Amino acid sequence: MAVGPAHETARAEGAAADEGPGARRREQRGWYFYDFANSVYSTSVITVFLGPYLTSVARAAADSGGFVHPLGIPVRAGSLYAYTISASIVLAVLAMPLVGAVADRTGRKKPLLAASAYVGAAATAGMFFLDGDRYLLGAGLLIVANVALPVSSALYNAYLPEIAEPEERDRVSSRGWAFGYTSGAFVLVLDLVLYSGHDSFGLSQSTAVRICLASAGLWWGAFTVVPLRRLRDRRAAARGAERGTTAAGAAGTGWRQLAATLRDMRRHPLTLAFLLAFLIYNDGIQTVISQASVYGSDELGLGQSTLIVAVLLVQVLAVAGALAMGRLARVYGGKRTVLGSLGVWVLILVGGYFLPAGSPVWFFCLAAAIGLVLGGSQALSRSLFSHMVPAGKEAEYFSAYELSDRGLSWLGPLAFGLAYQLTGSYRVAIVSLLVFFVVGSVLLARVPVRQAVADAGNTVPERI
Repeated sequence: MAVGPAHETARAEGAAADEGPGARRREQRGWYFYDFANSVYSTSVITVFLGPYLTSVARAAADSGGFVHPLGIPVRAGSLYAYTISASIVLAVLAMPLVGAVADRTGRKKPLLAASAYVGAAATAGMFFLDGDRYLLGAGLLIVANVALPVSSALYNAYLPEIAEPEERDRVSSRGWAFGYTSGAFVLVLDLVLYSGHDSFGLSQSTAVRICLASAGLWWGAFTVVPLRRLRDRRAAARGAERGTTAAGAAGTGWRQLAATLRDMRRHPLTLAFLLAFLIYNDGIQTVISQASVYGSDELGLGQSTLIVAVLLVQVLAVAGALAMGRLARVYGGKRTVLGSLGVWVLILVGGYFLPAGSPVWFFCLAAAIGLVLGGSQALSRSLFSHMVPAGKEAEYFSAYELSDRGLSWLGPLAFGLAYQLTGSYRVAIVSLLVFFVVGSVLLARVPVRQAVADAGNTVPERI
């Protein structure tokens, strides 16, 4: 759908209100802090603690055959976490189009960002009460938090084209990821101290884990205040509100909005082709992140302290990796840099399949490799997509992006869980993820990115 003159004028007025580069940098610094706030959930909860802990809670509730029965469905206790991740992502698919419609039609991204962020933070804080055999409580809280995170991230990412000029976006996006990994590393150090010395603090191991889980929610909520104070909604986004559209009315048309967005994306087939490639390779990335701790603890027999140190290593190196890949993108372009990182991911999975059990050193080597490519792969993908978004459709298109980023990334966890359920081997599960990286790389290589940016009506950067 073409951008009309009135819309172009509104967008120009919003840009003029930026009051120059100083105001833009202030918003950028505030924007970084939402990565700083929510990344602790991704690292401490999803990557380190909740997978093994929820699995142990489910096993405490399992029958003699090792199965739990949520809603009467027999589920192997070792597969519950992967299935719950998959279910939460499917539910996020239902929520994001509604929120994207409200954001674009009312121009009120910030209140929606606040609501979704604090719902997720509250659910995470509630994980303190997960103990004994209360696996259904854990699964329910995980679903709520894991729906809230992609909803809030879609709104957060939609600010990127508004606060950064085209030539700045690789840098700004990479710095956001670097901020996130910095906070994740810092909190993991505190978690390691608490978990390793739980006896000296007079705590049981279970209580220490529950404190680590809950503190991630408190951190998420506390630092969300910074972007909420600094980011602002542009009048350009409020075109629906100017026509008298209410938030309730926008939510009621959420599915029609999604259908309209998809129809509009058919007018930008190269943008759609990039999203398809991203959906596939990012599914592999997200599954590796969410299942790594289960693989390390159950397949490799590594202790929780070893897993925390490994993830801490990922966090520290991911800061340097995200910034380094941002610099590489300025020399070689974002697309080539992402393709190179996907080649490294393939080597990581092959190495993971052959890792010997009970060998922390080799697991740390694998963690180091993941750290060097993790942040850059995701930051540069976000930056690339921001160039392909037609003006004024940021929340709509970034809702679709978030569907690809997290919302449709359910095939990987589902495949991982099924592979384990059928074979009882996490090694078979991990090697099955190779197809996501190989197919995603092939599809990305076929996308003419410069043409995609031009077709969206945006300025094509010198390097992309």
